[in-house]
Amino acid sequence: MKGFAPPRFGGAQIQHEPLPITRNITVTEGISVKDLAEKLDVRAKDLIATLLMKQVFVTVNQSLDGELVKDVARQFGAEVEVISVEEQLENEAITTLLEGDTSGLLEVTRPPVVTVMGHVDHGKTSLLDAIRETDVAAGEAGGITQHIGAYKVKIGNPASPAFGREIVFLDTPGHEAFTRMRARGAKVTDIVVVVVAADDGVMPQTLEAIDHAKAANVPIIVAVNKIDKPEANPDRVKKQLGDRGLVPEDWGGSTVFVDVSAKKRINLDLLEEMICLVADLGTLRATPDRAAVGTVIESKLDRGRGAVATVLVQNGTLRTGDSFVVGNTFGKIRAMFDDHGRPLEVAGPSTPVEILGLEGIPDAGDTFLVMNDRDKAKGIAQYRKMKEREAQLAKSARVSLEGLSEQIKLAGVKDLNLILKGDVQGSVEVLAHSLQDQSTEKVRVKVLHSGVGAITESDVLLASASNAIIIGFNVRPERKAQELADRDNVDIRLHSVIYELEDQINKAMHGLLEPVFKEIYAGRAEIRDVFKITKVGIIAGCVVTDGLIKRDVQVRLMRGGEEIFKGKIGSLKRFKDDVSEVRSGVECGIALAGFSDYKVGDVIEAFLTEKMAADLGMTLTSQKAKEKAAAEKEKAAAEKEKAAAEAEATT
Repeated sequence: MKGFAPPRFGGAQIQHEPLPITRNITVTEGISVKDLAEKLDVRAKDLIATLLMKQVFVTVNQSLDGELVKDVARQFGAEVEVISVEEQLENEAITTLLEGDTSGLLEVTRPPVVTVMGHVDHGKTSLLDAIRETDVAAGEAGGITQHIGAYKVKIGNPASPAFGREIVFLDTPGHEAFTRMRARGAKVTDIVVVVVAADDGVMPQTLEAIDHAKAANVPIIVAVNKIDKPEANPDRVKKQLGDRGLVPEDWGGSTVFVDVSAKKRINLDLLEEMICLVADLGTLRATPDRAAVGTVIESKLDRGRGAVATVLVQNGTLRTGDSFVVGNTFGKIRAMFDDHGRPLEVAGPSTPVEILGLEGIPDAGDTFLVMNDRDKAKGIAQYRKMKEREAQLAKSARVSLEGLSEQIKLAGVKDLNLILKGDVQGSVEVLAHSLQDQSTEKVRVKVLHSGVGAITESDVLLASASNAIIIGFNVRPERKAQELADRDNVDIRLHSVIYELEDQINKAMHGLLEPVFKEIYAGRAEIRDVFKITKVGIIAGCVVTDGLIKRDVQVRLMRGGEEIFKGKIGSLKRFKDDVSEVRSGVECGIALAGFSDYKVGDVIEAFLTEKMAADLGMTLTSQKAKEKAAAEKEKAAAEKEKAAAEAEATT
């Protein structure tokens, strides 16, 4: 049409037809409209106009989804690769080393990060105490480590070849329910020290620890503890672990074994030397002059200081005032403290620090990244939070539709609703999984809400509305929350040791089920005659043919094999006297309460009912294992049958 001009948006030319692909660009997740326009070398308003044509309404500082970025970039002739912020920082560091001035980015040897693992009560924390010359174990509830601690120690023995060197230790809980936390510890570690008690030998959690170390592909050092005990047998431990593939060096293998005693401080220097020796073989390097990268070891909400996280700096140097993004939150370092609580200004590679200045609570295991631009860090955190929310919504919608038939099957299942609050994020996460794993065929444990910090009024309101029990792990309810709970009869259970908590939840699960009654046979009487007595009514003249008929038992009247009546005995007589019981072979008169239609030949059966503990059924994990075993057995039988048929055909 003559005089036609393409529609314009605020003076911007709208891109109708996509341009041919002429270049490739790389952008980070959650890139803003402004930054994408710079990458594409177009005006921001042109990009906004193109997005508007796609029915996407955005502002210049808004973050964009990865698929949308790829789609709109093709309009401007560019193919896009979307990478994470972690990948971008790694690429920048590599580019600087290859092309730029490398004088300030030289690699140096960093201290090894050692995770201490092993079975509960085999002396892991006590061994660290001896090395650190502190008393951590005495402060733990029940002597059990409840969450990860990170400590940096300096070898102080001048006679040791490793004198002056530093080692970072991660102390992980030994209870099997903390398997996830222990696995997370193995991901950030360079060496695993497996502690085995010389008097106790290899236990299930010892094998779990070894499996985690092998999965993380890290070297293992075995510390055989408690060798000072009279019943200690280090050779038995070596044989047990040798059968599992960890053959000691002095037996021709490659695994370092060190016999130690935390209590008597025997061979602790030797253990430290072996750690340094194994670390040297691994050539552990880091670049102190790059932006800091690390992993969250633990996080919690402190009433006075806000969100607090323990971070292990793995590369680069962390400084007070640095802006950062960690998981789906961000912040700026207001203060840093070492494992002794002393303030720090700078933390180099392989340094565990406690940081303040977080805008939210990160999850244990989240990657920590220092960024120059705080606004960019905020944008990435918000983008990740949005994506996480979308994923949760999609997941809930998917389960409600796809699991419809499963929900119908589970119609008779009881729900035990829980609200879980703890002192640290790692403990809360692990407890949530541990408690939900207690679900069985008949009782399903549902953690409706979990969080870090004291039990609040909103927790009590949620529990009241959903008929839930509140579990506090190392936290207490606020005063107003306790008053509200008392008023609304909300059950709050406070615990500091995981064993007690699991036991109480198990008892609660039993309480949810309907009581199970078991019938216990008492005796049987056959009706031989029927009498009508004035002022008494109709009486069945019986002979007790088996067992014992008592006055207070329950009975059922059987006629031709069918139950006609079920109830209680109204009166039991021998001649004209009331009696409490009649034994086998003795005649008696029986009147049933609320029934009088007796026939000669009817049988009266007496029984007692006993209340039994409810059967929870198999746990869901056990059920799955049973189903899997049955399927494998069926498959093996089919293969055997097939082989037999083939052999017969060949013959």
